[in-house]
Amino acid sequence: MAQYIKICFILVIAYTYIVGGSKNKSKNKLLVNRETPGPGCFCKLNGEVDDCQCKVESLDSLNNDQIYPRMKSLLSRNFFRYFKVNLHKECPFWADDSRCAMKNCAVEMCTQDDLPFGLKEEEDKESENKYIEKAQSEDCPTKADVTLGDIDTTISKESQQAFKDWTKYDDAQETFCELDDDTTGNCDYVDLLLNPERYTGYKGESPHRIWNSIYNENCFKAPDQSGYNSQSLTGMCLEKRVFYRMISGLHASISIHLSHEYLFPASTCYGTEKWGQNMEEFLRRFDHEQTDGRGPQWLKNLYFTYLVELRAIAKAAPYLEEEGYFTGDDEEDNAVKEGVLDLLNVVKQFPNQFDESKLFKGNKKEAQALKEEFRDHFRNISRIMDCVGCDKCKLWGKLQVQGMGTALKILFSGDGMGPQSTVKAGSKQKFQLRRTEIVSLLNAFGRLSSSIHAIEVFRRMIS
Repeated sequence: MAQYIKICFILVIAYTYIVGGSKNKSKNKLLVNRETPGPGCFCKLNGEVDDCQCKVESLDSLNNDQIYPRMKSLLSRNFFRYFKVNLHKECPFWADDSRCAMKNCAVEMCTQDDLPFGLKEEEDKESENKYIEKAQSEDCPTKADVTLGDIDTTISKESQQAFKDWTKYDDAQETFCELDDDTTGNCDYVDLLLNPERYTGYKGESPHRIWNSIYNENCFKAPDQSGYNSQSLTGMCLEKRVFYRMISGLHASISIHLSHEYLFPASTCYGTEKWGQNMEEFLRRFDHEQTDGRGPQWLKNLYFTYLVELRAIAKAAPYLEEEGYFTGDDEEDNAVKEGVLDLLNVVKQFPNQFDESKLFKGNKKEAQALKEEFRDHFRNISRIMDCVGCDKCKLWGKLQVQGMGTALKILFSGDGMGPQSTVKAGSKQKFQLRRTEIVSLLNAFGRLSSSIHAIEVFRRMIS
């Protein structure tokens, strides 16, 4: 009996050693893969980001530990969750004959009852003036002062003139995308939390035509390159490389969202659809072997786009610190302000910012011509978003392109250029952002942040 107990004891020790060793090996494998990415999707996700001084590892740490949790909390607040957009525009480039009829492509619009008090139509007529005047004077109307049941759709002469002044002012600034005219009845508020960006089933010729038009007709490329699968930037100047990497990074970010929030069909007739991570879809889009070696570079371009928008937020920090974030709810507005200040404190302390002062150097006339071409190409891409056949895809495409355009507007505005320069209200150029620009800027950056966080999720799943 004693001999039997001894044998059992030895077997238990051996089993514990084997299982423990396997767990440790698995853990060590994860650490090795994280620090030395190796082959597959992540083989280029280490070292310096192209055309920048920042390392991928530093951005992973900054984003996943500090930025992502703050963005997730901040973007759930009323000021940032309600986005006003025109989804009814006609495609200006071709007949839009491929509308998505699937239920997941539909966008749920907000009614007046859904909106915070400060965003209701009664307030819309004066909202832009309120932003000019900081939107929070003591004589703002209270809920008791406004009859919410009767909506006055007229616009006063003063407001009409203010909107015209806004248009002239915007045209005079470095605008990189076409903003929807939210003074008309064609724009609707959308609750972004109720209409999340994820896989809808929209695929095939229509989205291929969108991206092909963006890359082939509006992206700078080397003479021997064509199509959005090309990635050779040999012989291209810095400005053209920056443009391509920003668009490629945005494309990669959207692809990650679709893989991370993928729609799995019901397994039975009585089952329900489920959303979740689709590793097969992620590998199809980014694996080294399945993309002829291009996928890993597309992932790295995401980090470049992240750095550009991070720098824009840092440069606009003095302006954003003074913003009121008005929704009509003092407690909510104060919470948003505190959240923004907390985020900006983290962003400003990051040392390796993108340096926009390196762009458009050299011969002044040639540099100005290249800058105008850069801006025209990007404005054209913002128009292409109106050709997207899926309303939910169009919503998020317009938002993210507008956010990137706002970032570029910030980078090339203000009293100076370079890592130490800032923009603020009251500067020499009288810099100004509309509410829709602030909302799109932070939400677009939030999408990039969530993509980098999702990369870590996929990395762990693969490991």
